[in-house]
Amino acid sequence: MPTSASDRRRRRRLVTGLGAAGAAGAVTALVAVLVPSASAATVFSADFESGASGWSKSGGTWVVGTDGSKVYQQTKADSELARVFAGETSWTDYSVQAKVKPISLGSGLAGIASRASSASTMYRLALTSAGKAELQSVKGSTVSVLGSAAVSNLTSWHTLRIDASGSTVTGYVDGVKVASGTGSLTGTGRIGLVTSYASASFDDVAVNPVTGATATATTSPTASKTASASASASKTATASASATASASKTATASATPSASKTATATATATATAAPTSATGTSPTAAWPAATGTKAVTATIAVSGTLDGGNVRYYGSGALGSESQDEGQDPLFKLADGAVLKNVILGAPAADGVHCSGSCTLINVWWENVGEDAATFKGGTSATYTVDGGGAKSADDKVFQHNGGGTLTIKNFQVSDFGKLYRSCGNCSTQYKRAVVVQNVVATAPAKSLVGINANYGDTATLSKVTIVGDNDLDICVRFTGNNTGEEPTKIGTGADGVNCKYTDSDITFK
Repeated sequence: MPTSASDRRRRRRLVTGLGAAGAAGAVTALVAVLVPSASAATVFSADFESGASGWSKSGGTWVVGTDGSKVYQQTKADSELARVFAGETSWTDYSVQAKVKPISLGSGLAGIASRASSASTMYRLALTSAGKAELQSVKGSTVSVLGSAAVSNLTSWHTLRIDASGSTVTGYVDGVKVASGTGSLTGTGRIGLVTSYASASFDDVAVNPVTGATATATTSPTASKTASASASASKTATASASATASASKTATASATPSASKTATATATATATAAPTSATGTSPTAAWPAATGTKAVTATIAVSGTLDGGNVRYYGSGALGSESQDEGQDPLFKLADGAVLKNVILGAPAADGVHCSGSCTLINVWWENVGEDAATFKGGTSATYTVDGGGAKSADDKVFQHNGGGTLTIKNFQVSDFGKLYRSCGNCSTQYKRAVVVQNVVATAPAKSLVGINANYGDTATLSKVTIVGDNDLDICVRFTGNNTGEEPTKIGTGADGVNCKYTDSDITFK
């Protein structure tokens, strides 16, 4: 008679409770065994039997489904990037593992993530349509493969694990080491489940201190849902690598993966910091070092002037998502005439900064752009100024102009981005908008610099712009916008003297 989900969970807990002594008897029957050390403690686990609360979504369609037991599924196979994240941004050295079963790989991948400092920066171990498991370093659109190994039975269950310790990152599939390398990404971040142009099921996620488990294996990765003498990725209650490392969601932790949580920021928070600038920095200036860190669980309303003293603010709780979905709340909401200066927005940054009317941003730095760095929502006569500062790693837009008026971006630096500026192409209320870009350095990879709607009379005036690393970048893209929510139509690029106002001498390519 098939075992029930509750039976499997109960037996898995019993196996975990055996410790080293109880597991010893199972070693003779297994080729790959993962045994928690006496001091190890599972600091996070999820078997999805009670749902998937606590995971923040970014792309795709995620549902709790059934595959023998409850699993978390990403069902939108044509999603370019679908991710869910959990854990803390402050986690450093840890081991994360999960069972992964691709439903449809197509031309894509399915896997797990470690040290995710944003929706587009992470270490990723993925099963690919090429029949391989790849350990990857992902930063925006740049994917570096640290190593790979062939995997059979791709659409069966496999247990994937990433160990991150210091600058060394190691990937395992079904208990077998497939790759190891030295990474250069940020040394902290959350865990994640990831697909790209694929659908997949995920189960039994567990995070342990990186030194809390050892693995031995003498065979290549295979997959099975039942007990076998291979390095099995079994979902049943066997004393396999996956069973002993898993824990019920009610488990408590006595250790953390080198994590510390910072205080929550409030609207009245003030910073005690070294002197900071009241005017915009040079677009080639070095990024400032954070003088402190504050978690933001609710949008900070700003009227008047808020000088952050170069404290790093990041989203937590309801603002802790890396989602690219429209309609997120911002970390800061500026009233008409407000000034925000000397602030660093860390990851996750939610929807960054919203300006309800005219506003000024001086030396505001986005270390990893969330949905948008800033959104401008004032009326037809509003004036917005971004003076100094910089932004990195924007999958799409940096500055989104939804209201009317004129936005000036000057003395600013941006790198690894989709677009520096976009006049909303399909907002329900449309305006004639203007953007002025002065003394800006933009470093590839990038898709374009600015995008405007010619049919609404938008203008983009550019001067002293330097493009680094892409001599073919579209500087000014013209669209036919609409107010119906449809995708706007691209109608042209380049200077035309009417909507896109600049000359060749205003743009320098390096």
